[in-house]
Amino acid sequence: AGVAHFLEHMLFNGTEQFPGNQLIDVLRGFGMEFGADVNAYTSYDETVYELHVPVDESDNLATGVDVLAEWLGAATIDEDEVVAERGVVLDEWRTRDQTLEGRQFQALADLFLADSPYDDRQPIGNDAAIEGMTSDLLRRFYDTWYRPDNAAVMVVGDIDIDEVEELVRDRFEGMGARADAAERPNLDMPAFDASQVLLLGDPDATETSVELT
Repeated sequence: AGVAHFLEHMLFNGTEQFPGNQLIDVLRGFGMEFGADVNAYTSYDETVYELHVPVDESDNLATGVDVLAEWLGAATIDEDEVVAERGVVLDEWRTRDQTLEGRQFQALADLFLADSPYDDRQPIGNDAAIEGMTSDLLRRFYDTWYRPDNAAVMVVGDIDIDEVEELVRDRFEGMGARADAAERPNLDMPAFDASQVLLLGDPDATETSVELT
């Protein structure tokens, strides 16, 4: 629970080419800011990393592709960094999930995802899973799922397509899998065969809203 999301955090805490905070320093050296230009998110089905790279200097795009390649195949996942990151992820869990909006979202998720493979599988996990996260667990997940045949690289912008394709091939074609592929779970969703109604009261709610899906 929560491993994919926690690993997303860890990829900003060091790779082989960019150890420690060097990655952050390199990206900020381009004038990029976290949130606006450097972002990532983990949903139920995927983790996505986004870089908005200024191309006023030709080397910037190549460095951006280097960063993507490092994220896919060269994360360090240091245990001390994992321990330090637990507090960061716990704060995110508290401020996002342990609020009125978080409770409402969870109630809706329980309704929509009941009896499915996604049931009770919030991407961020829960406090116990976050507090118990280890580098060994993250490494096993990383080696199993972060693999070339399970990833896509997309480059959009004012670019020379042939040059960028060559750049991506140069960085990624020689990359191999680090572990055997895991068996993909069956993620079929059960069909709703009747109308469902959810009434949700909360002491923090200051207004009444109605939603029809």
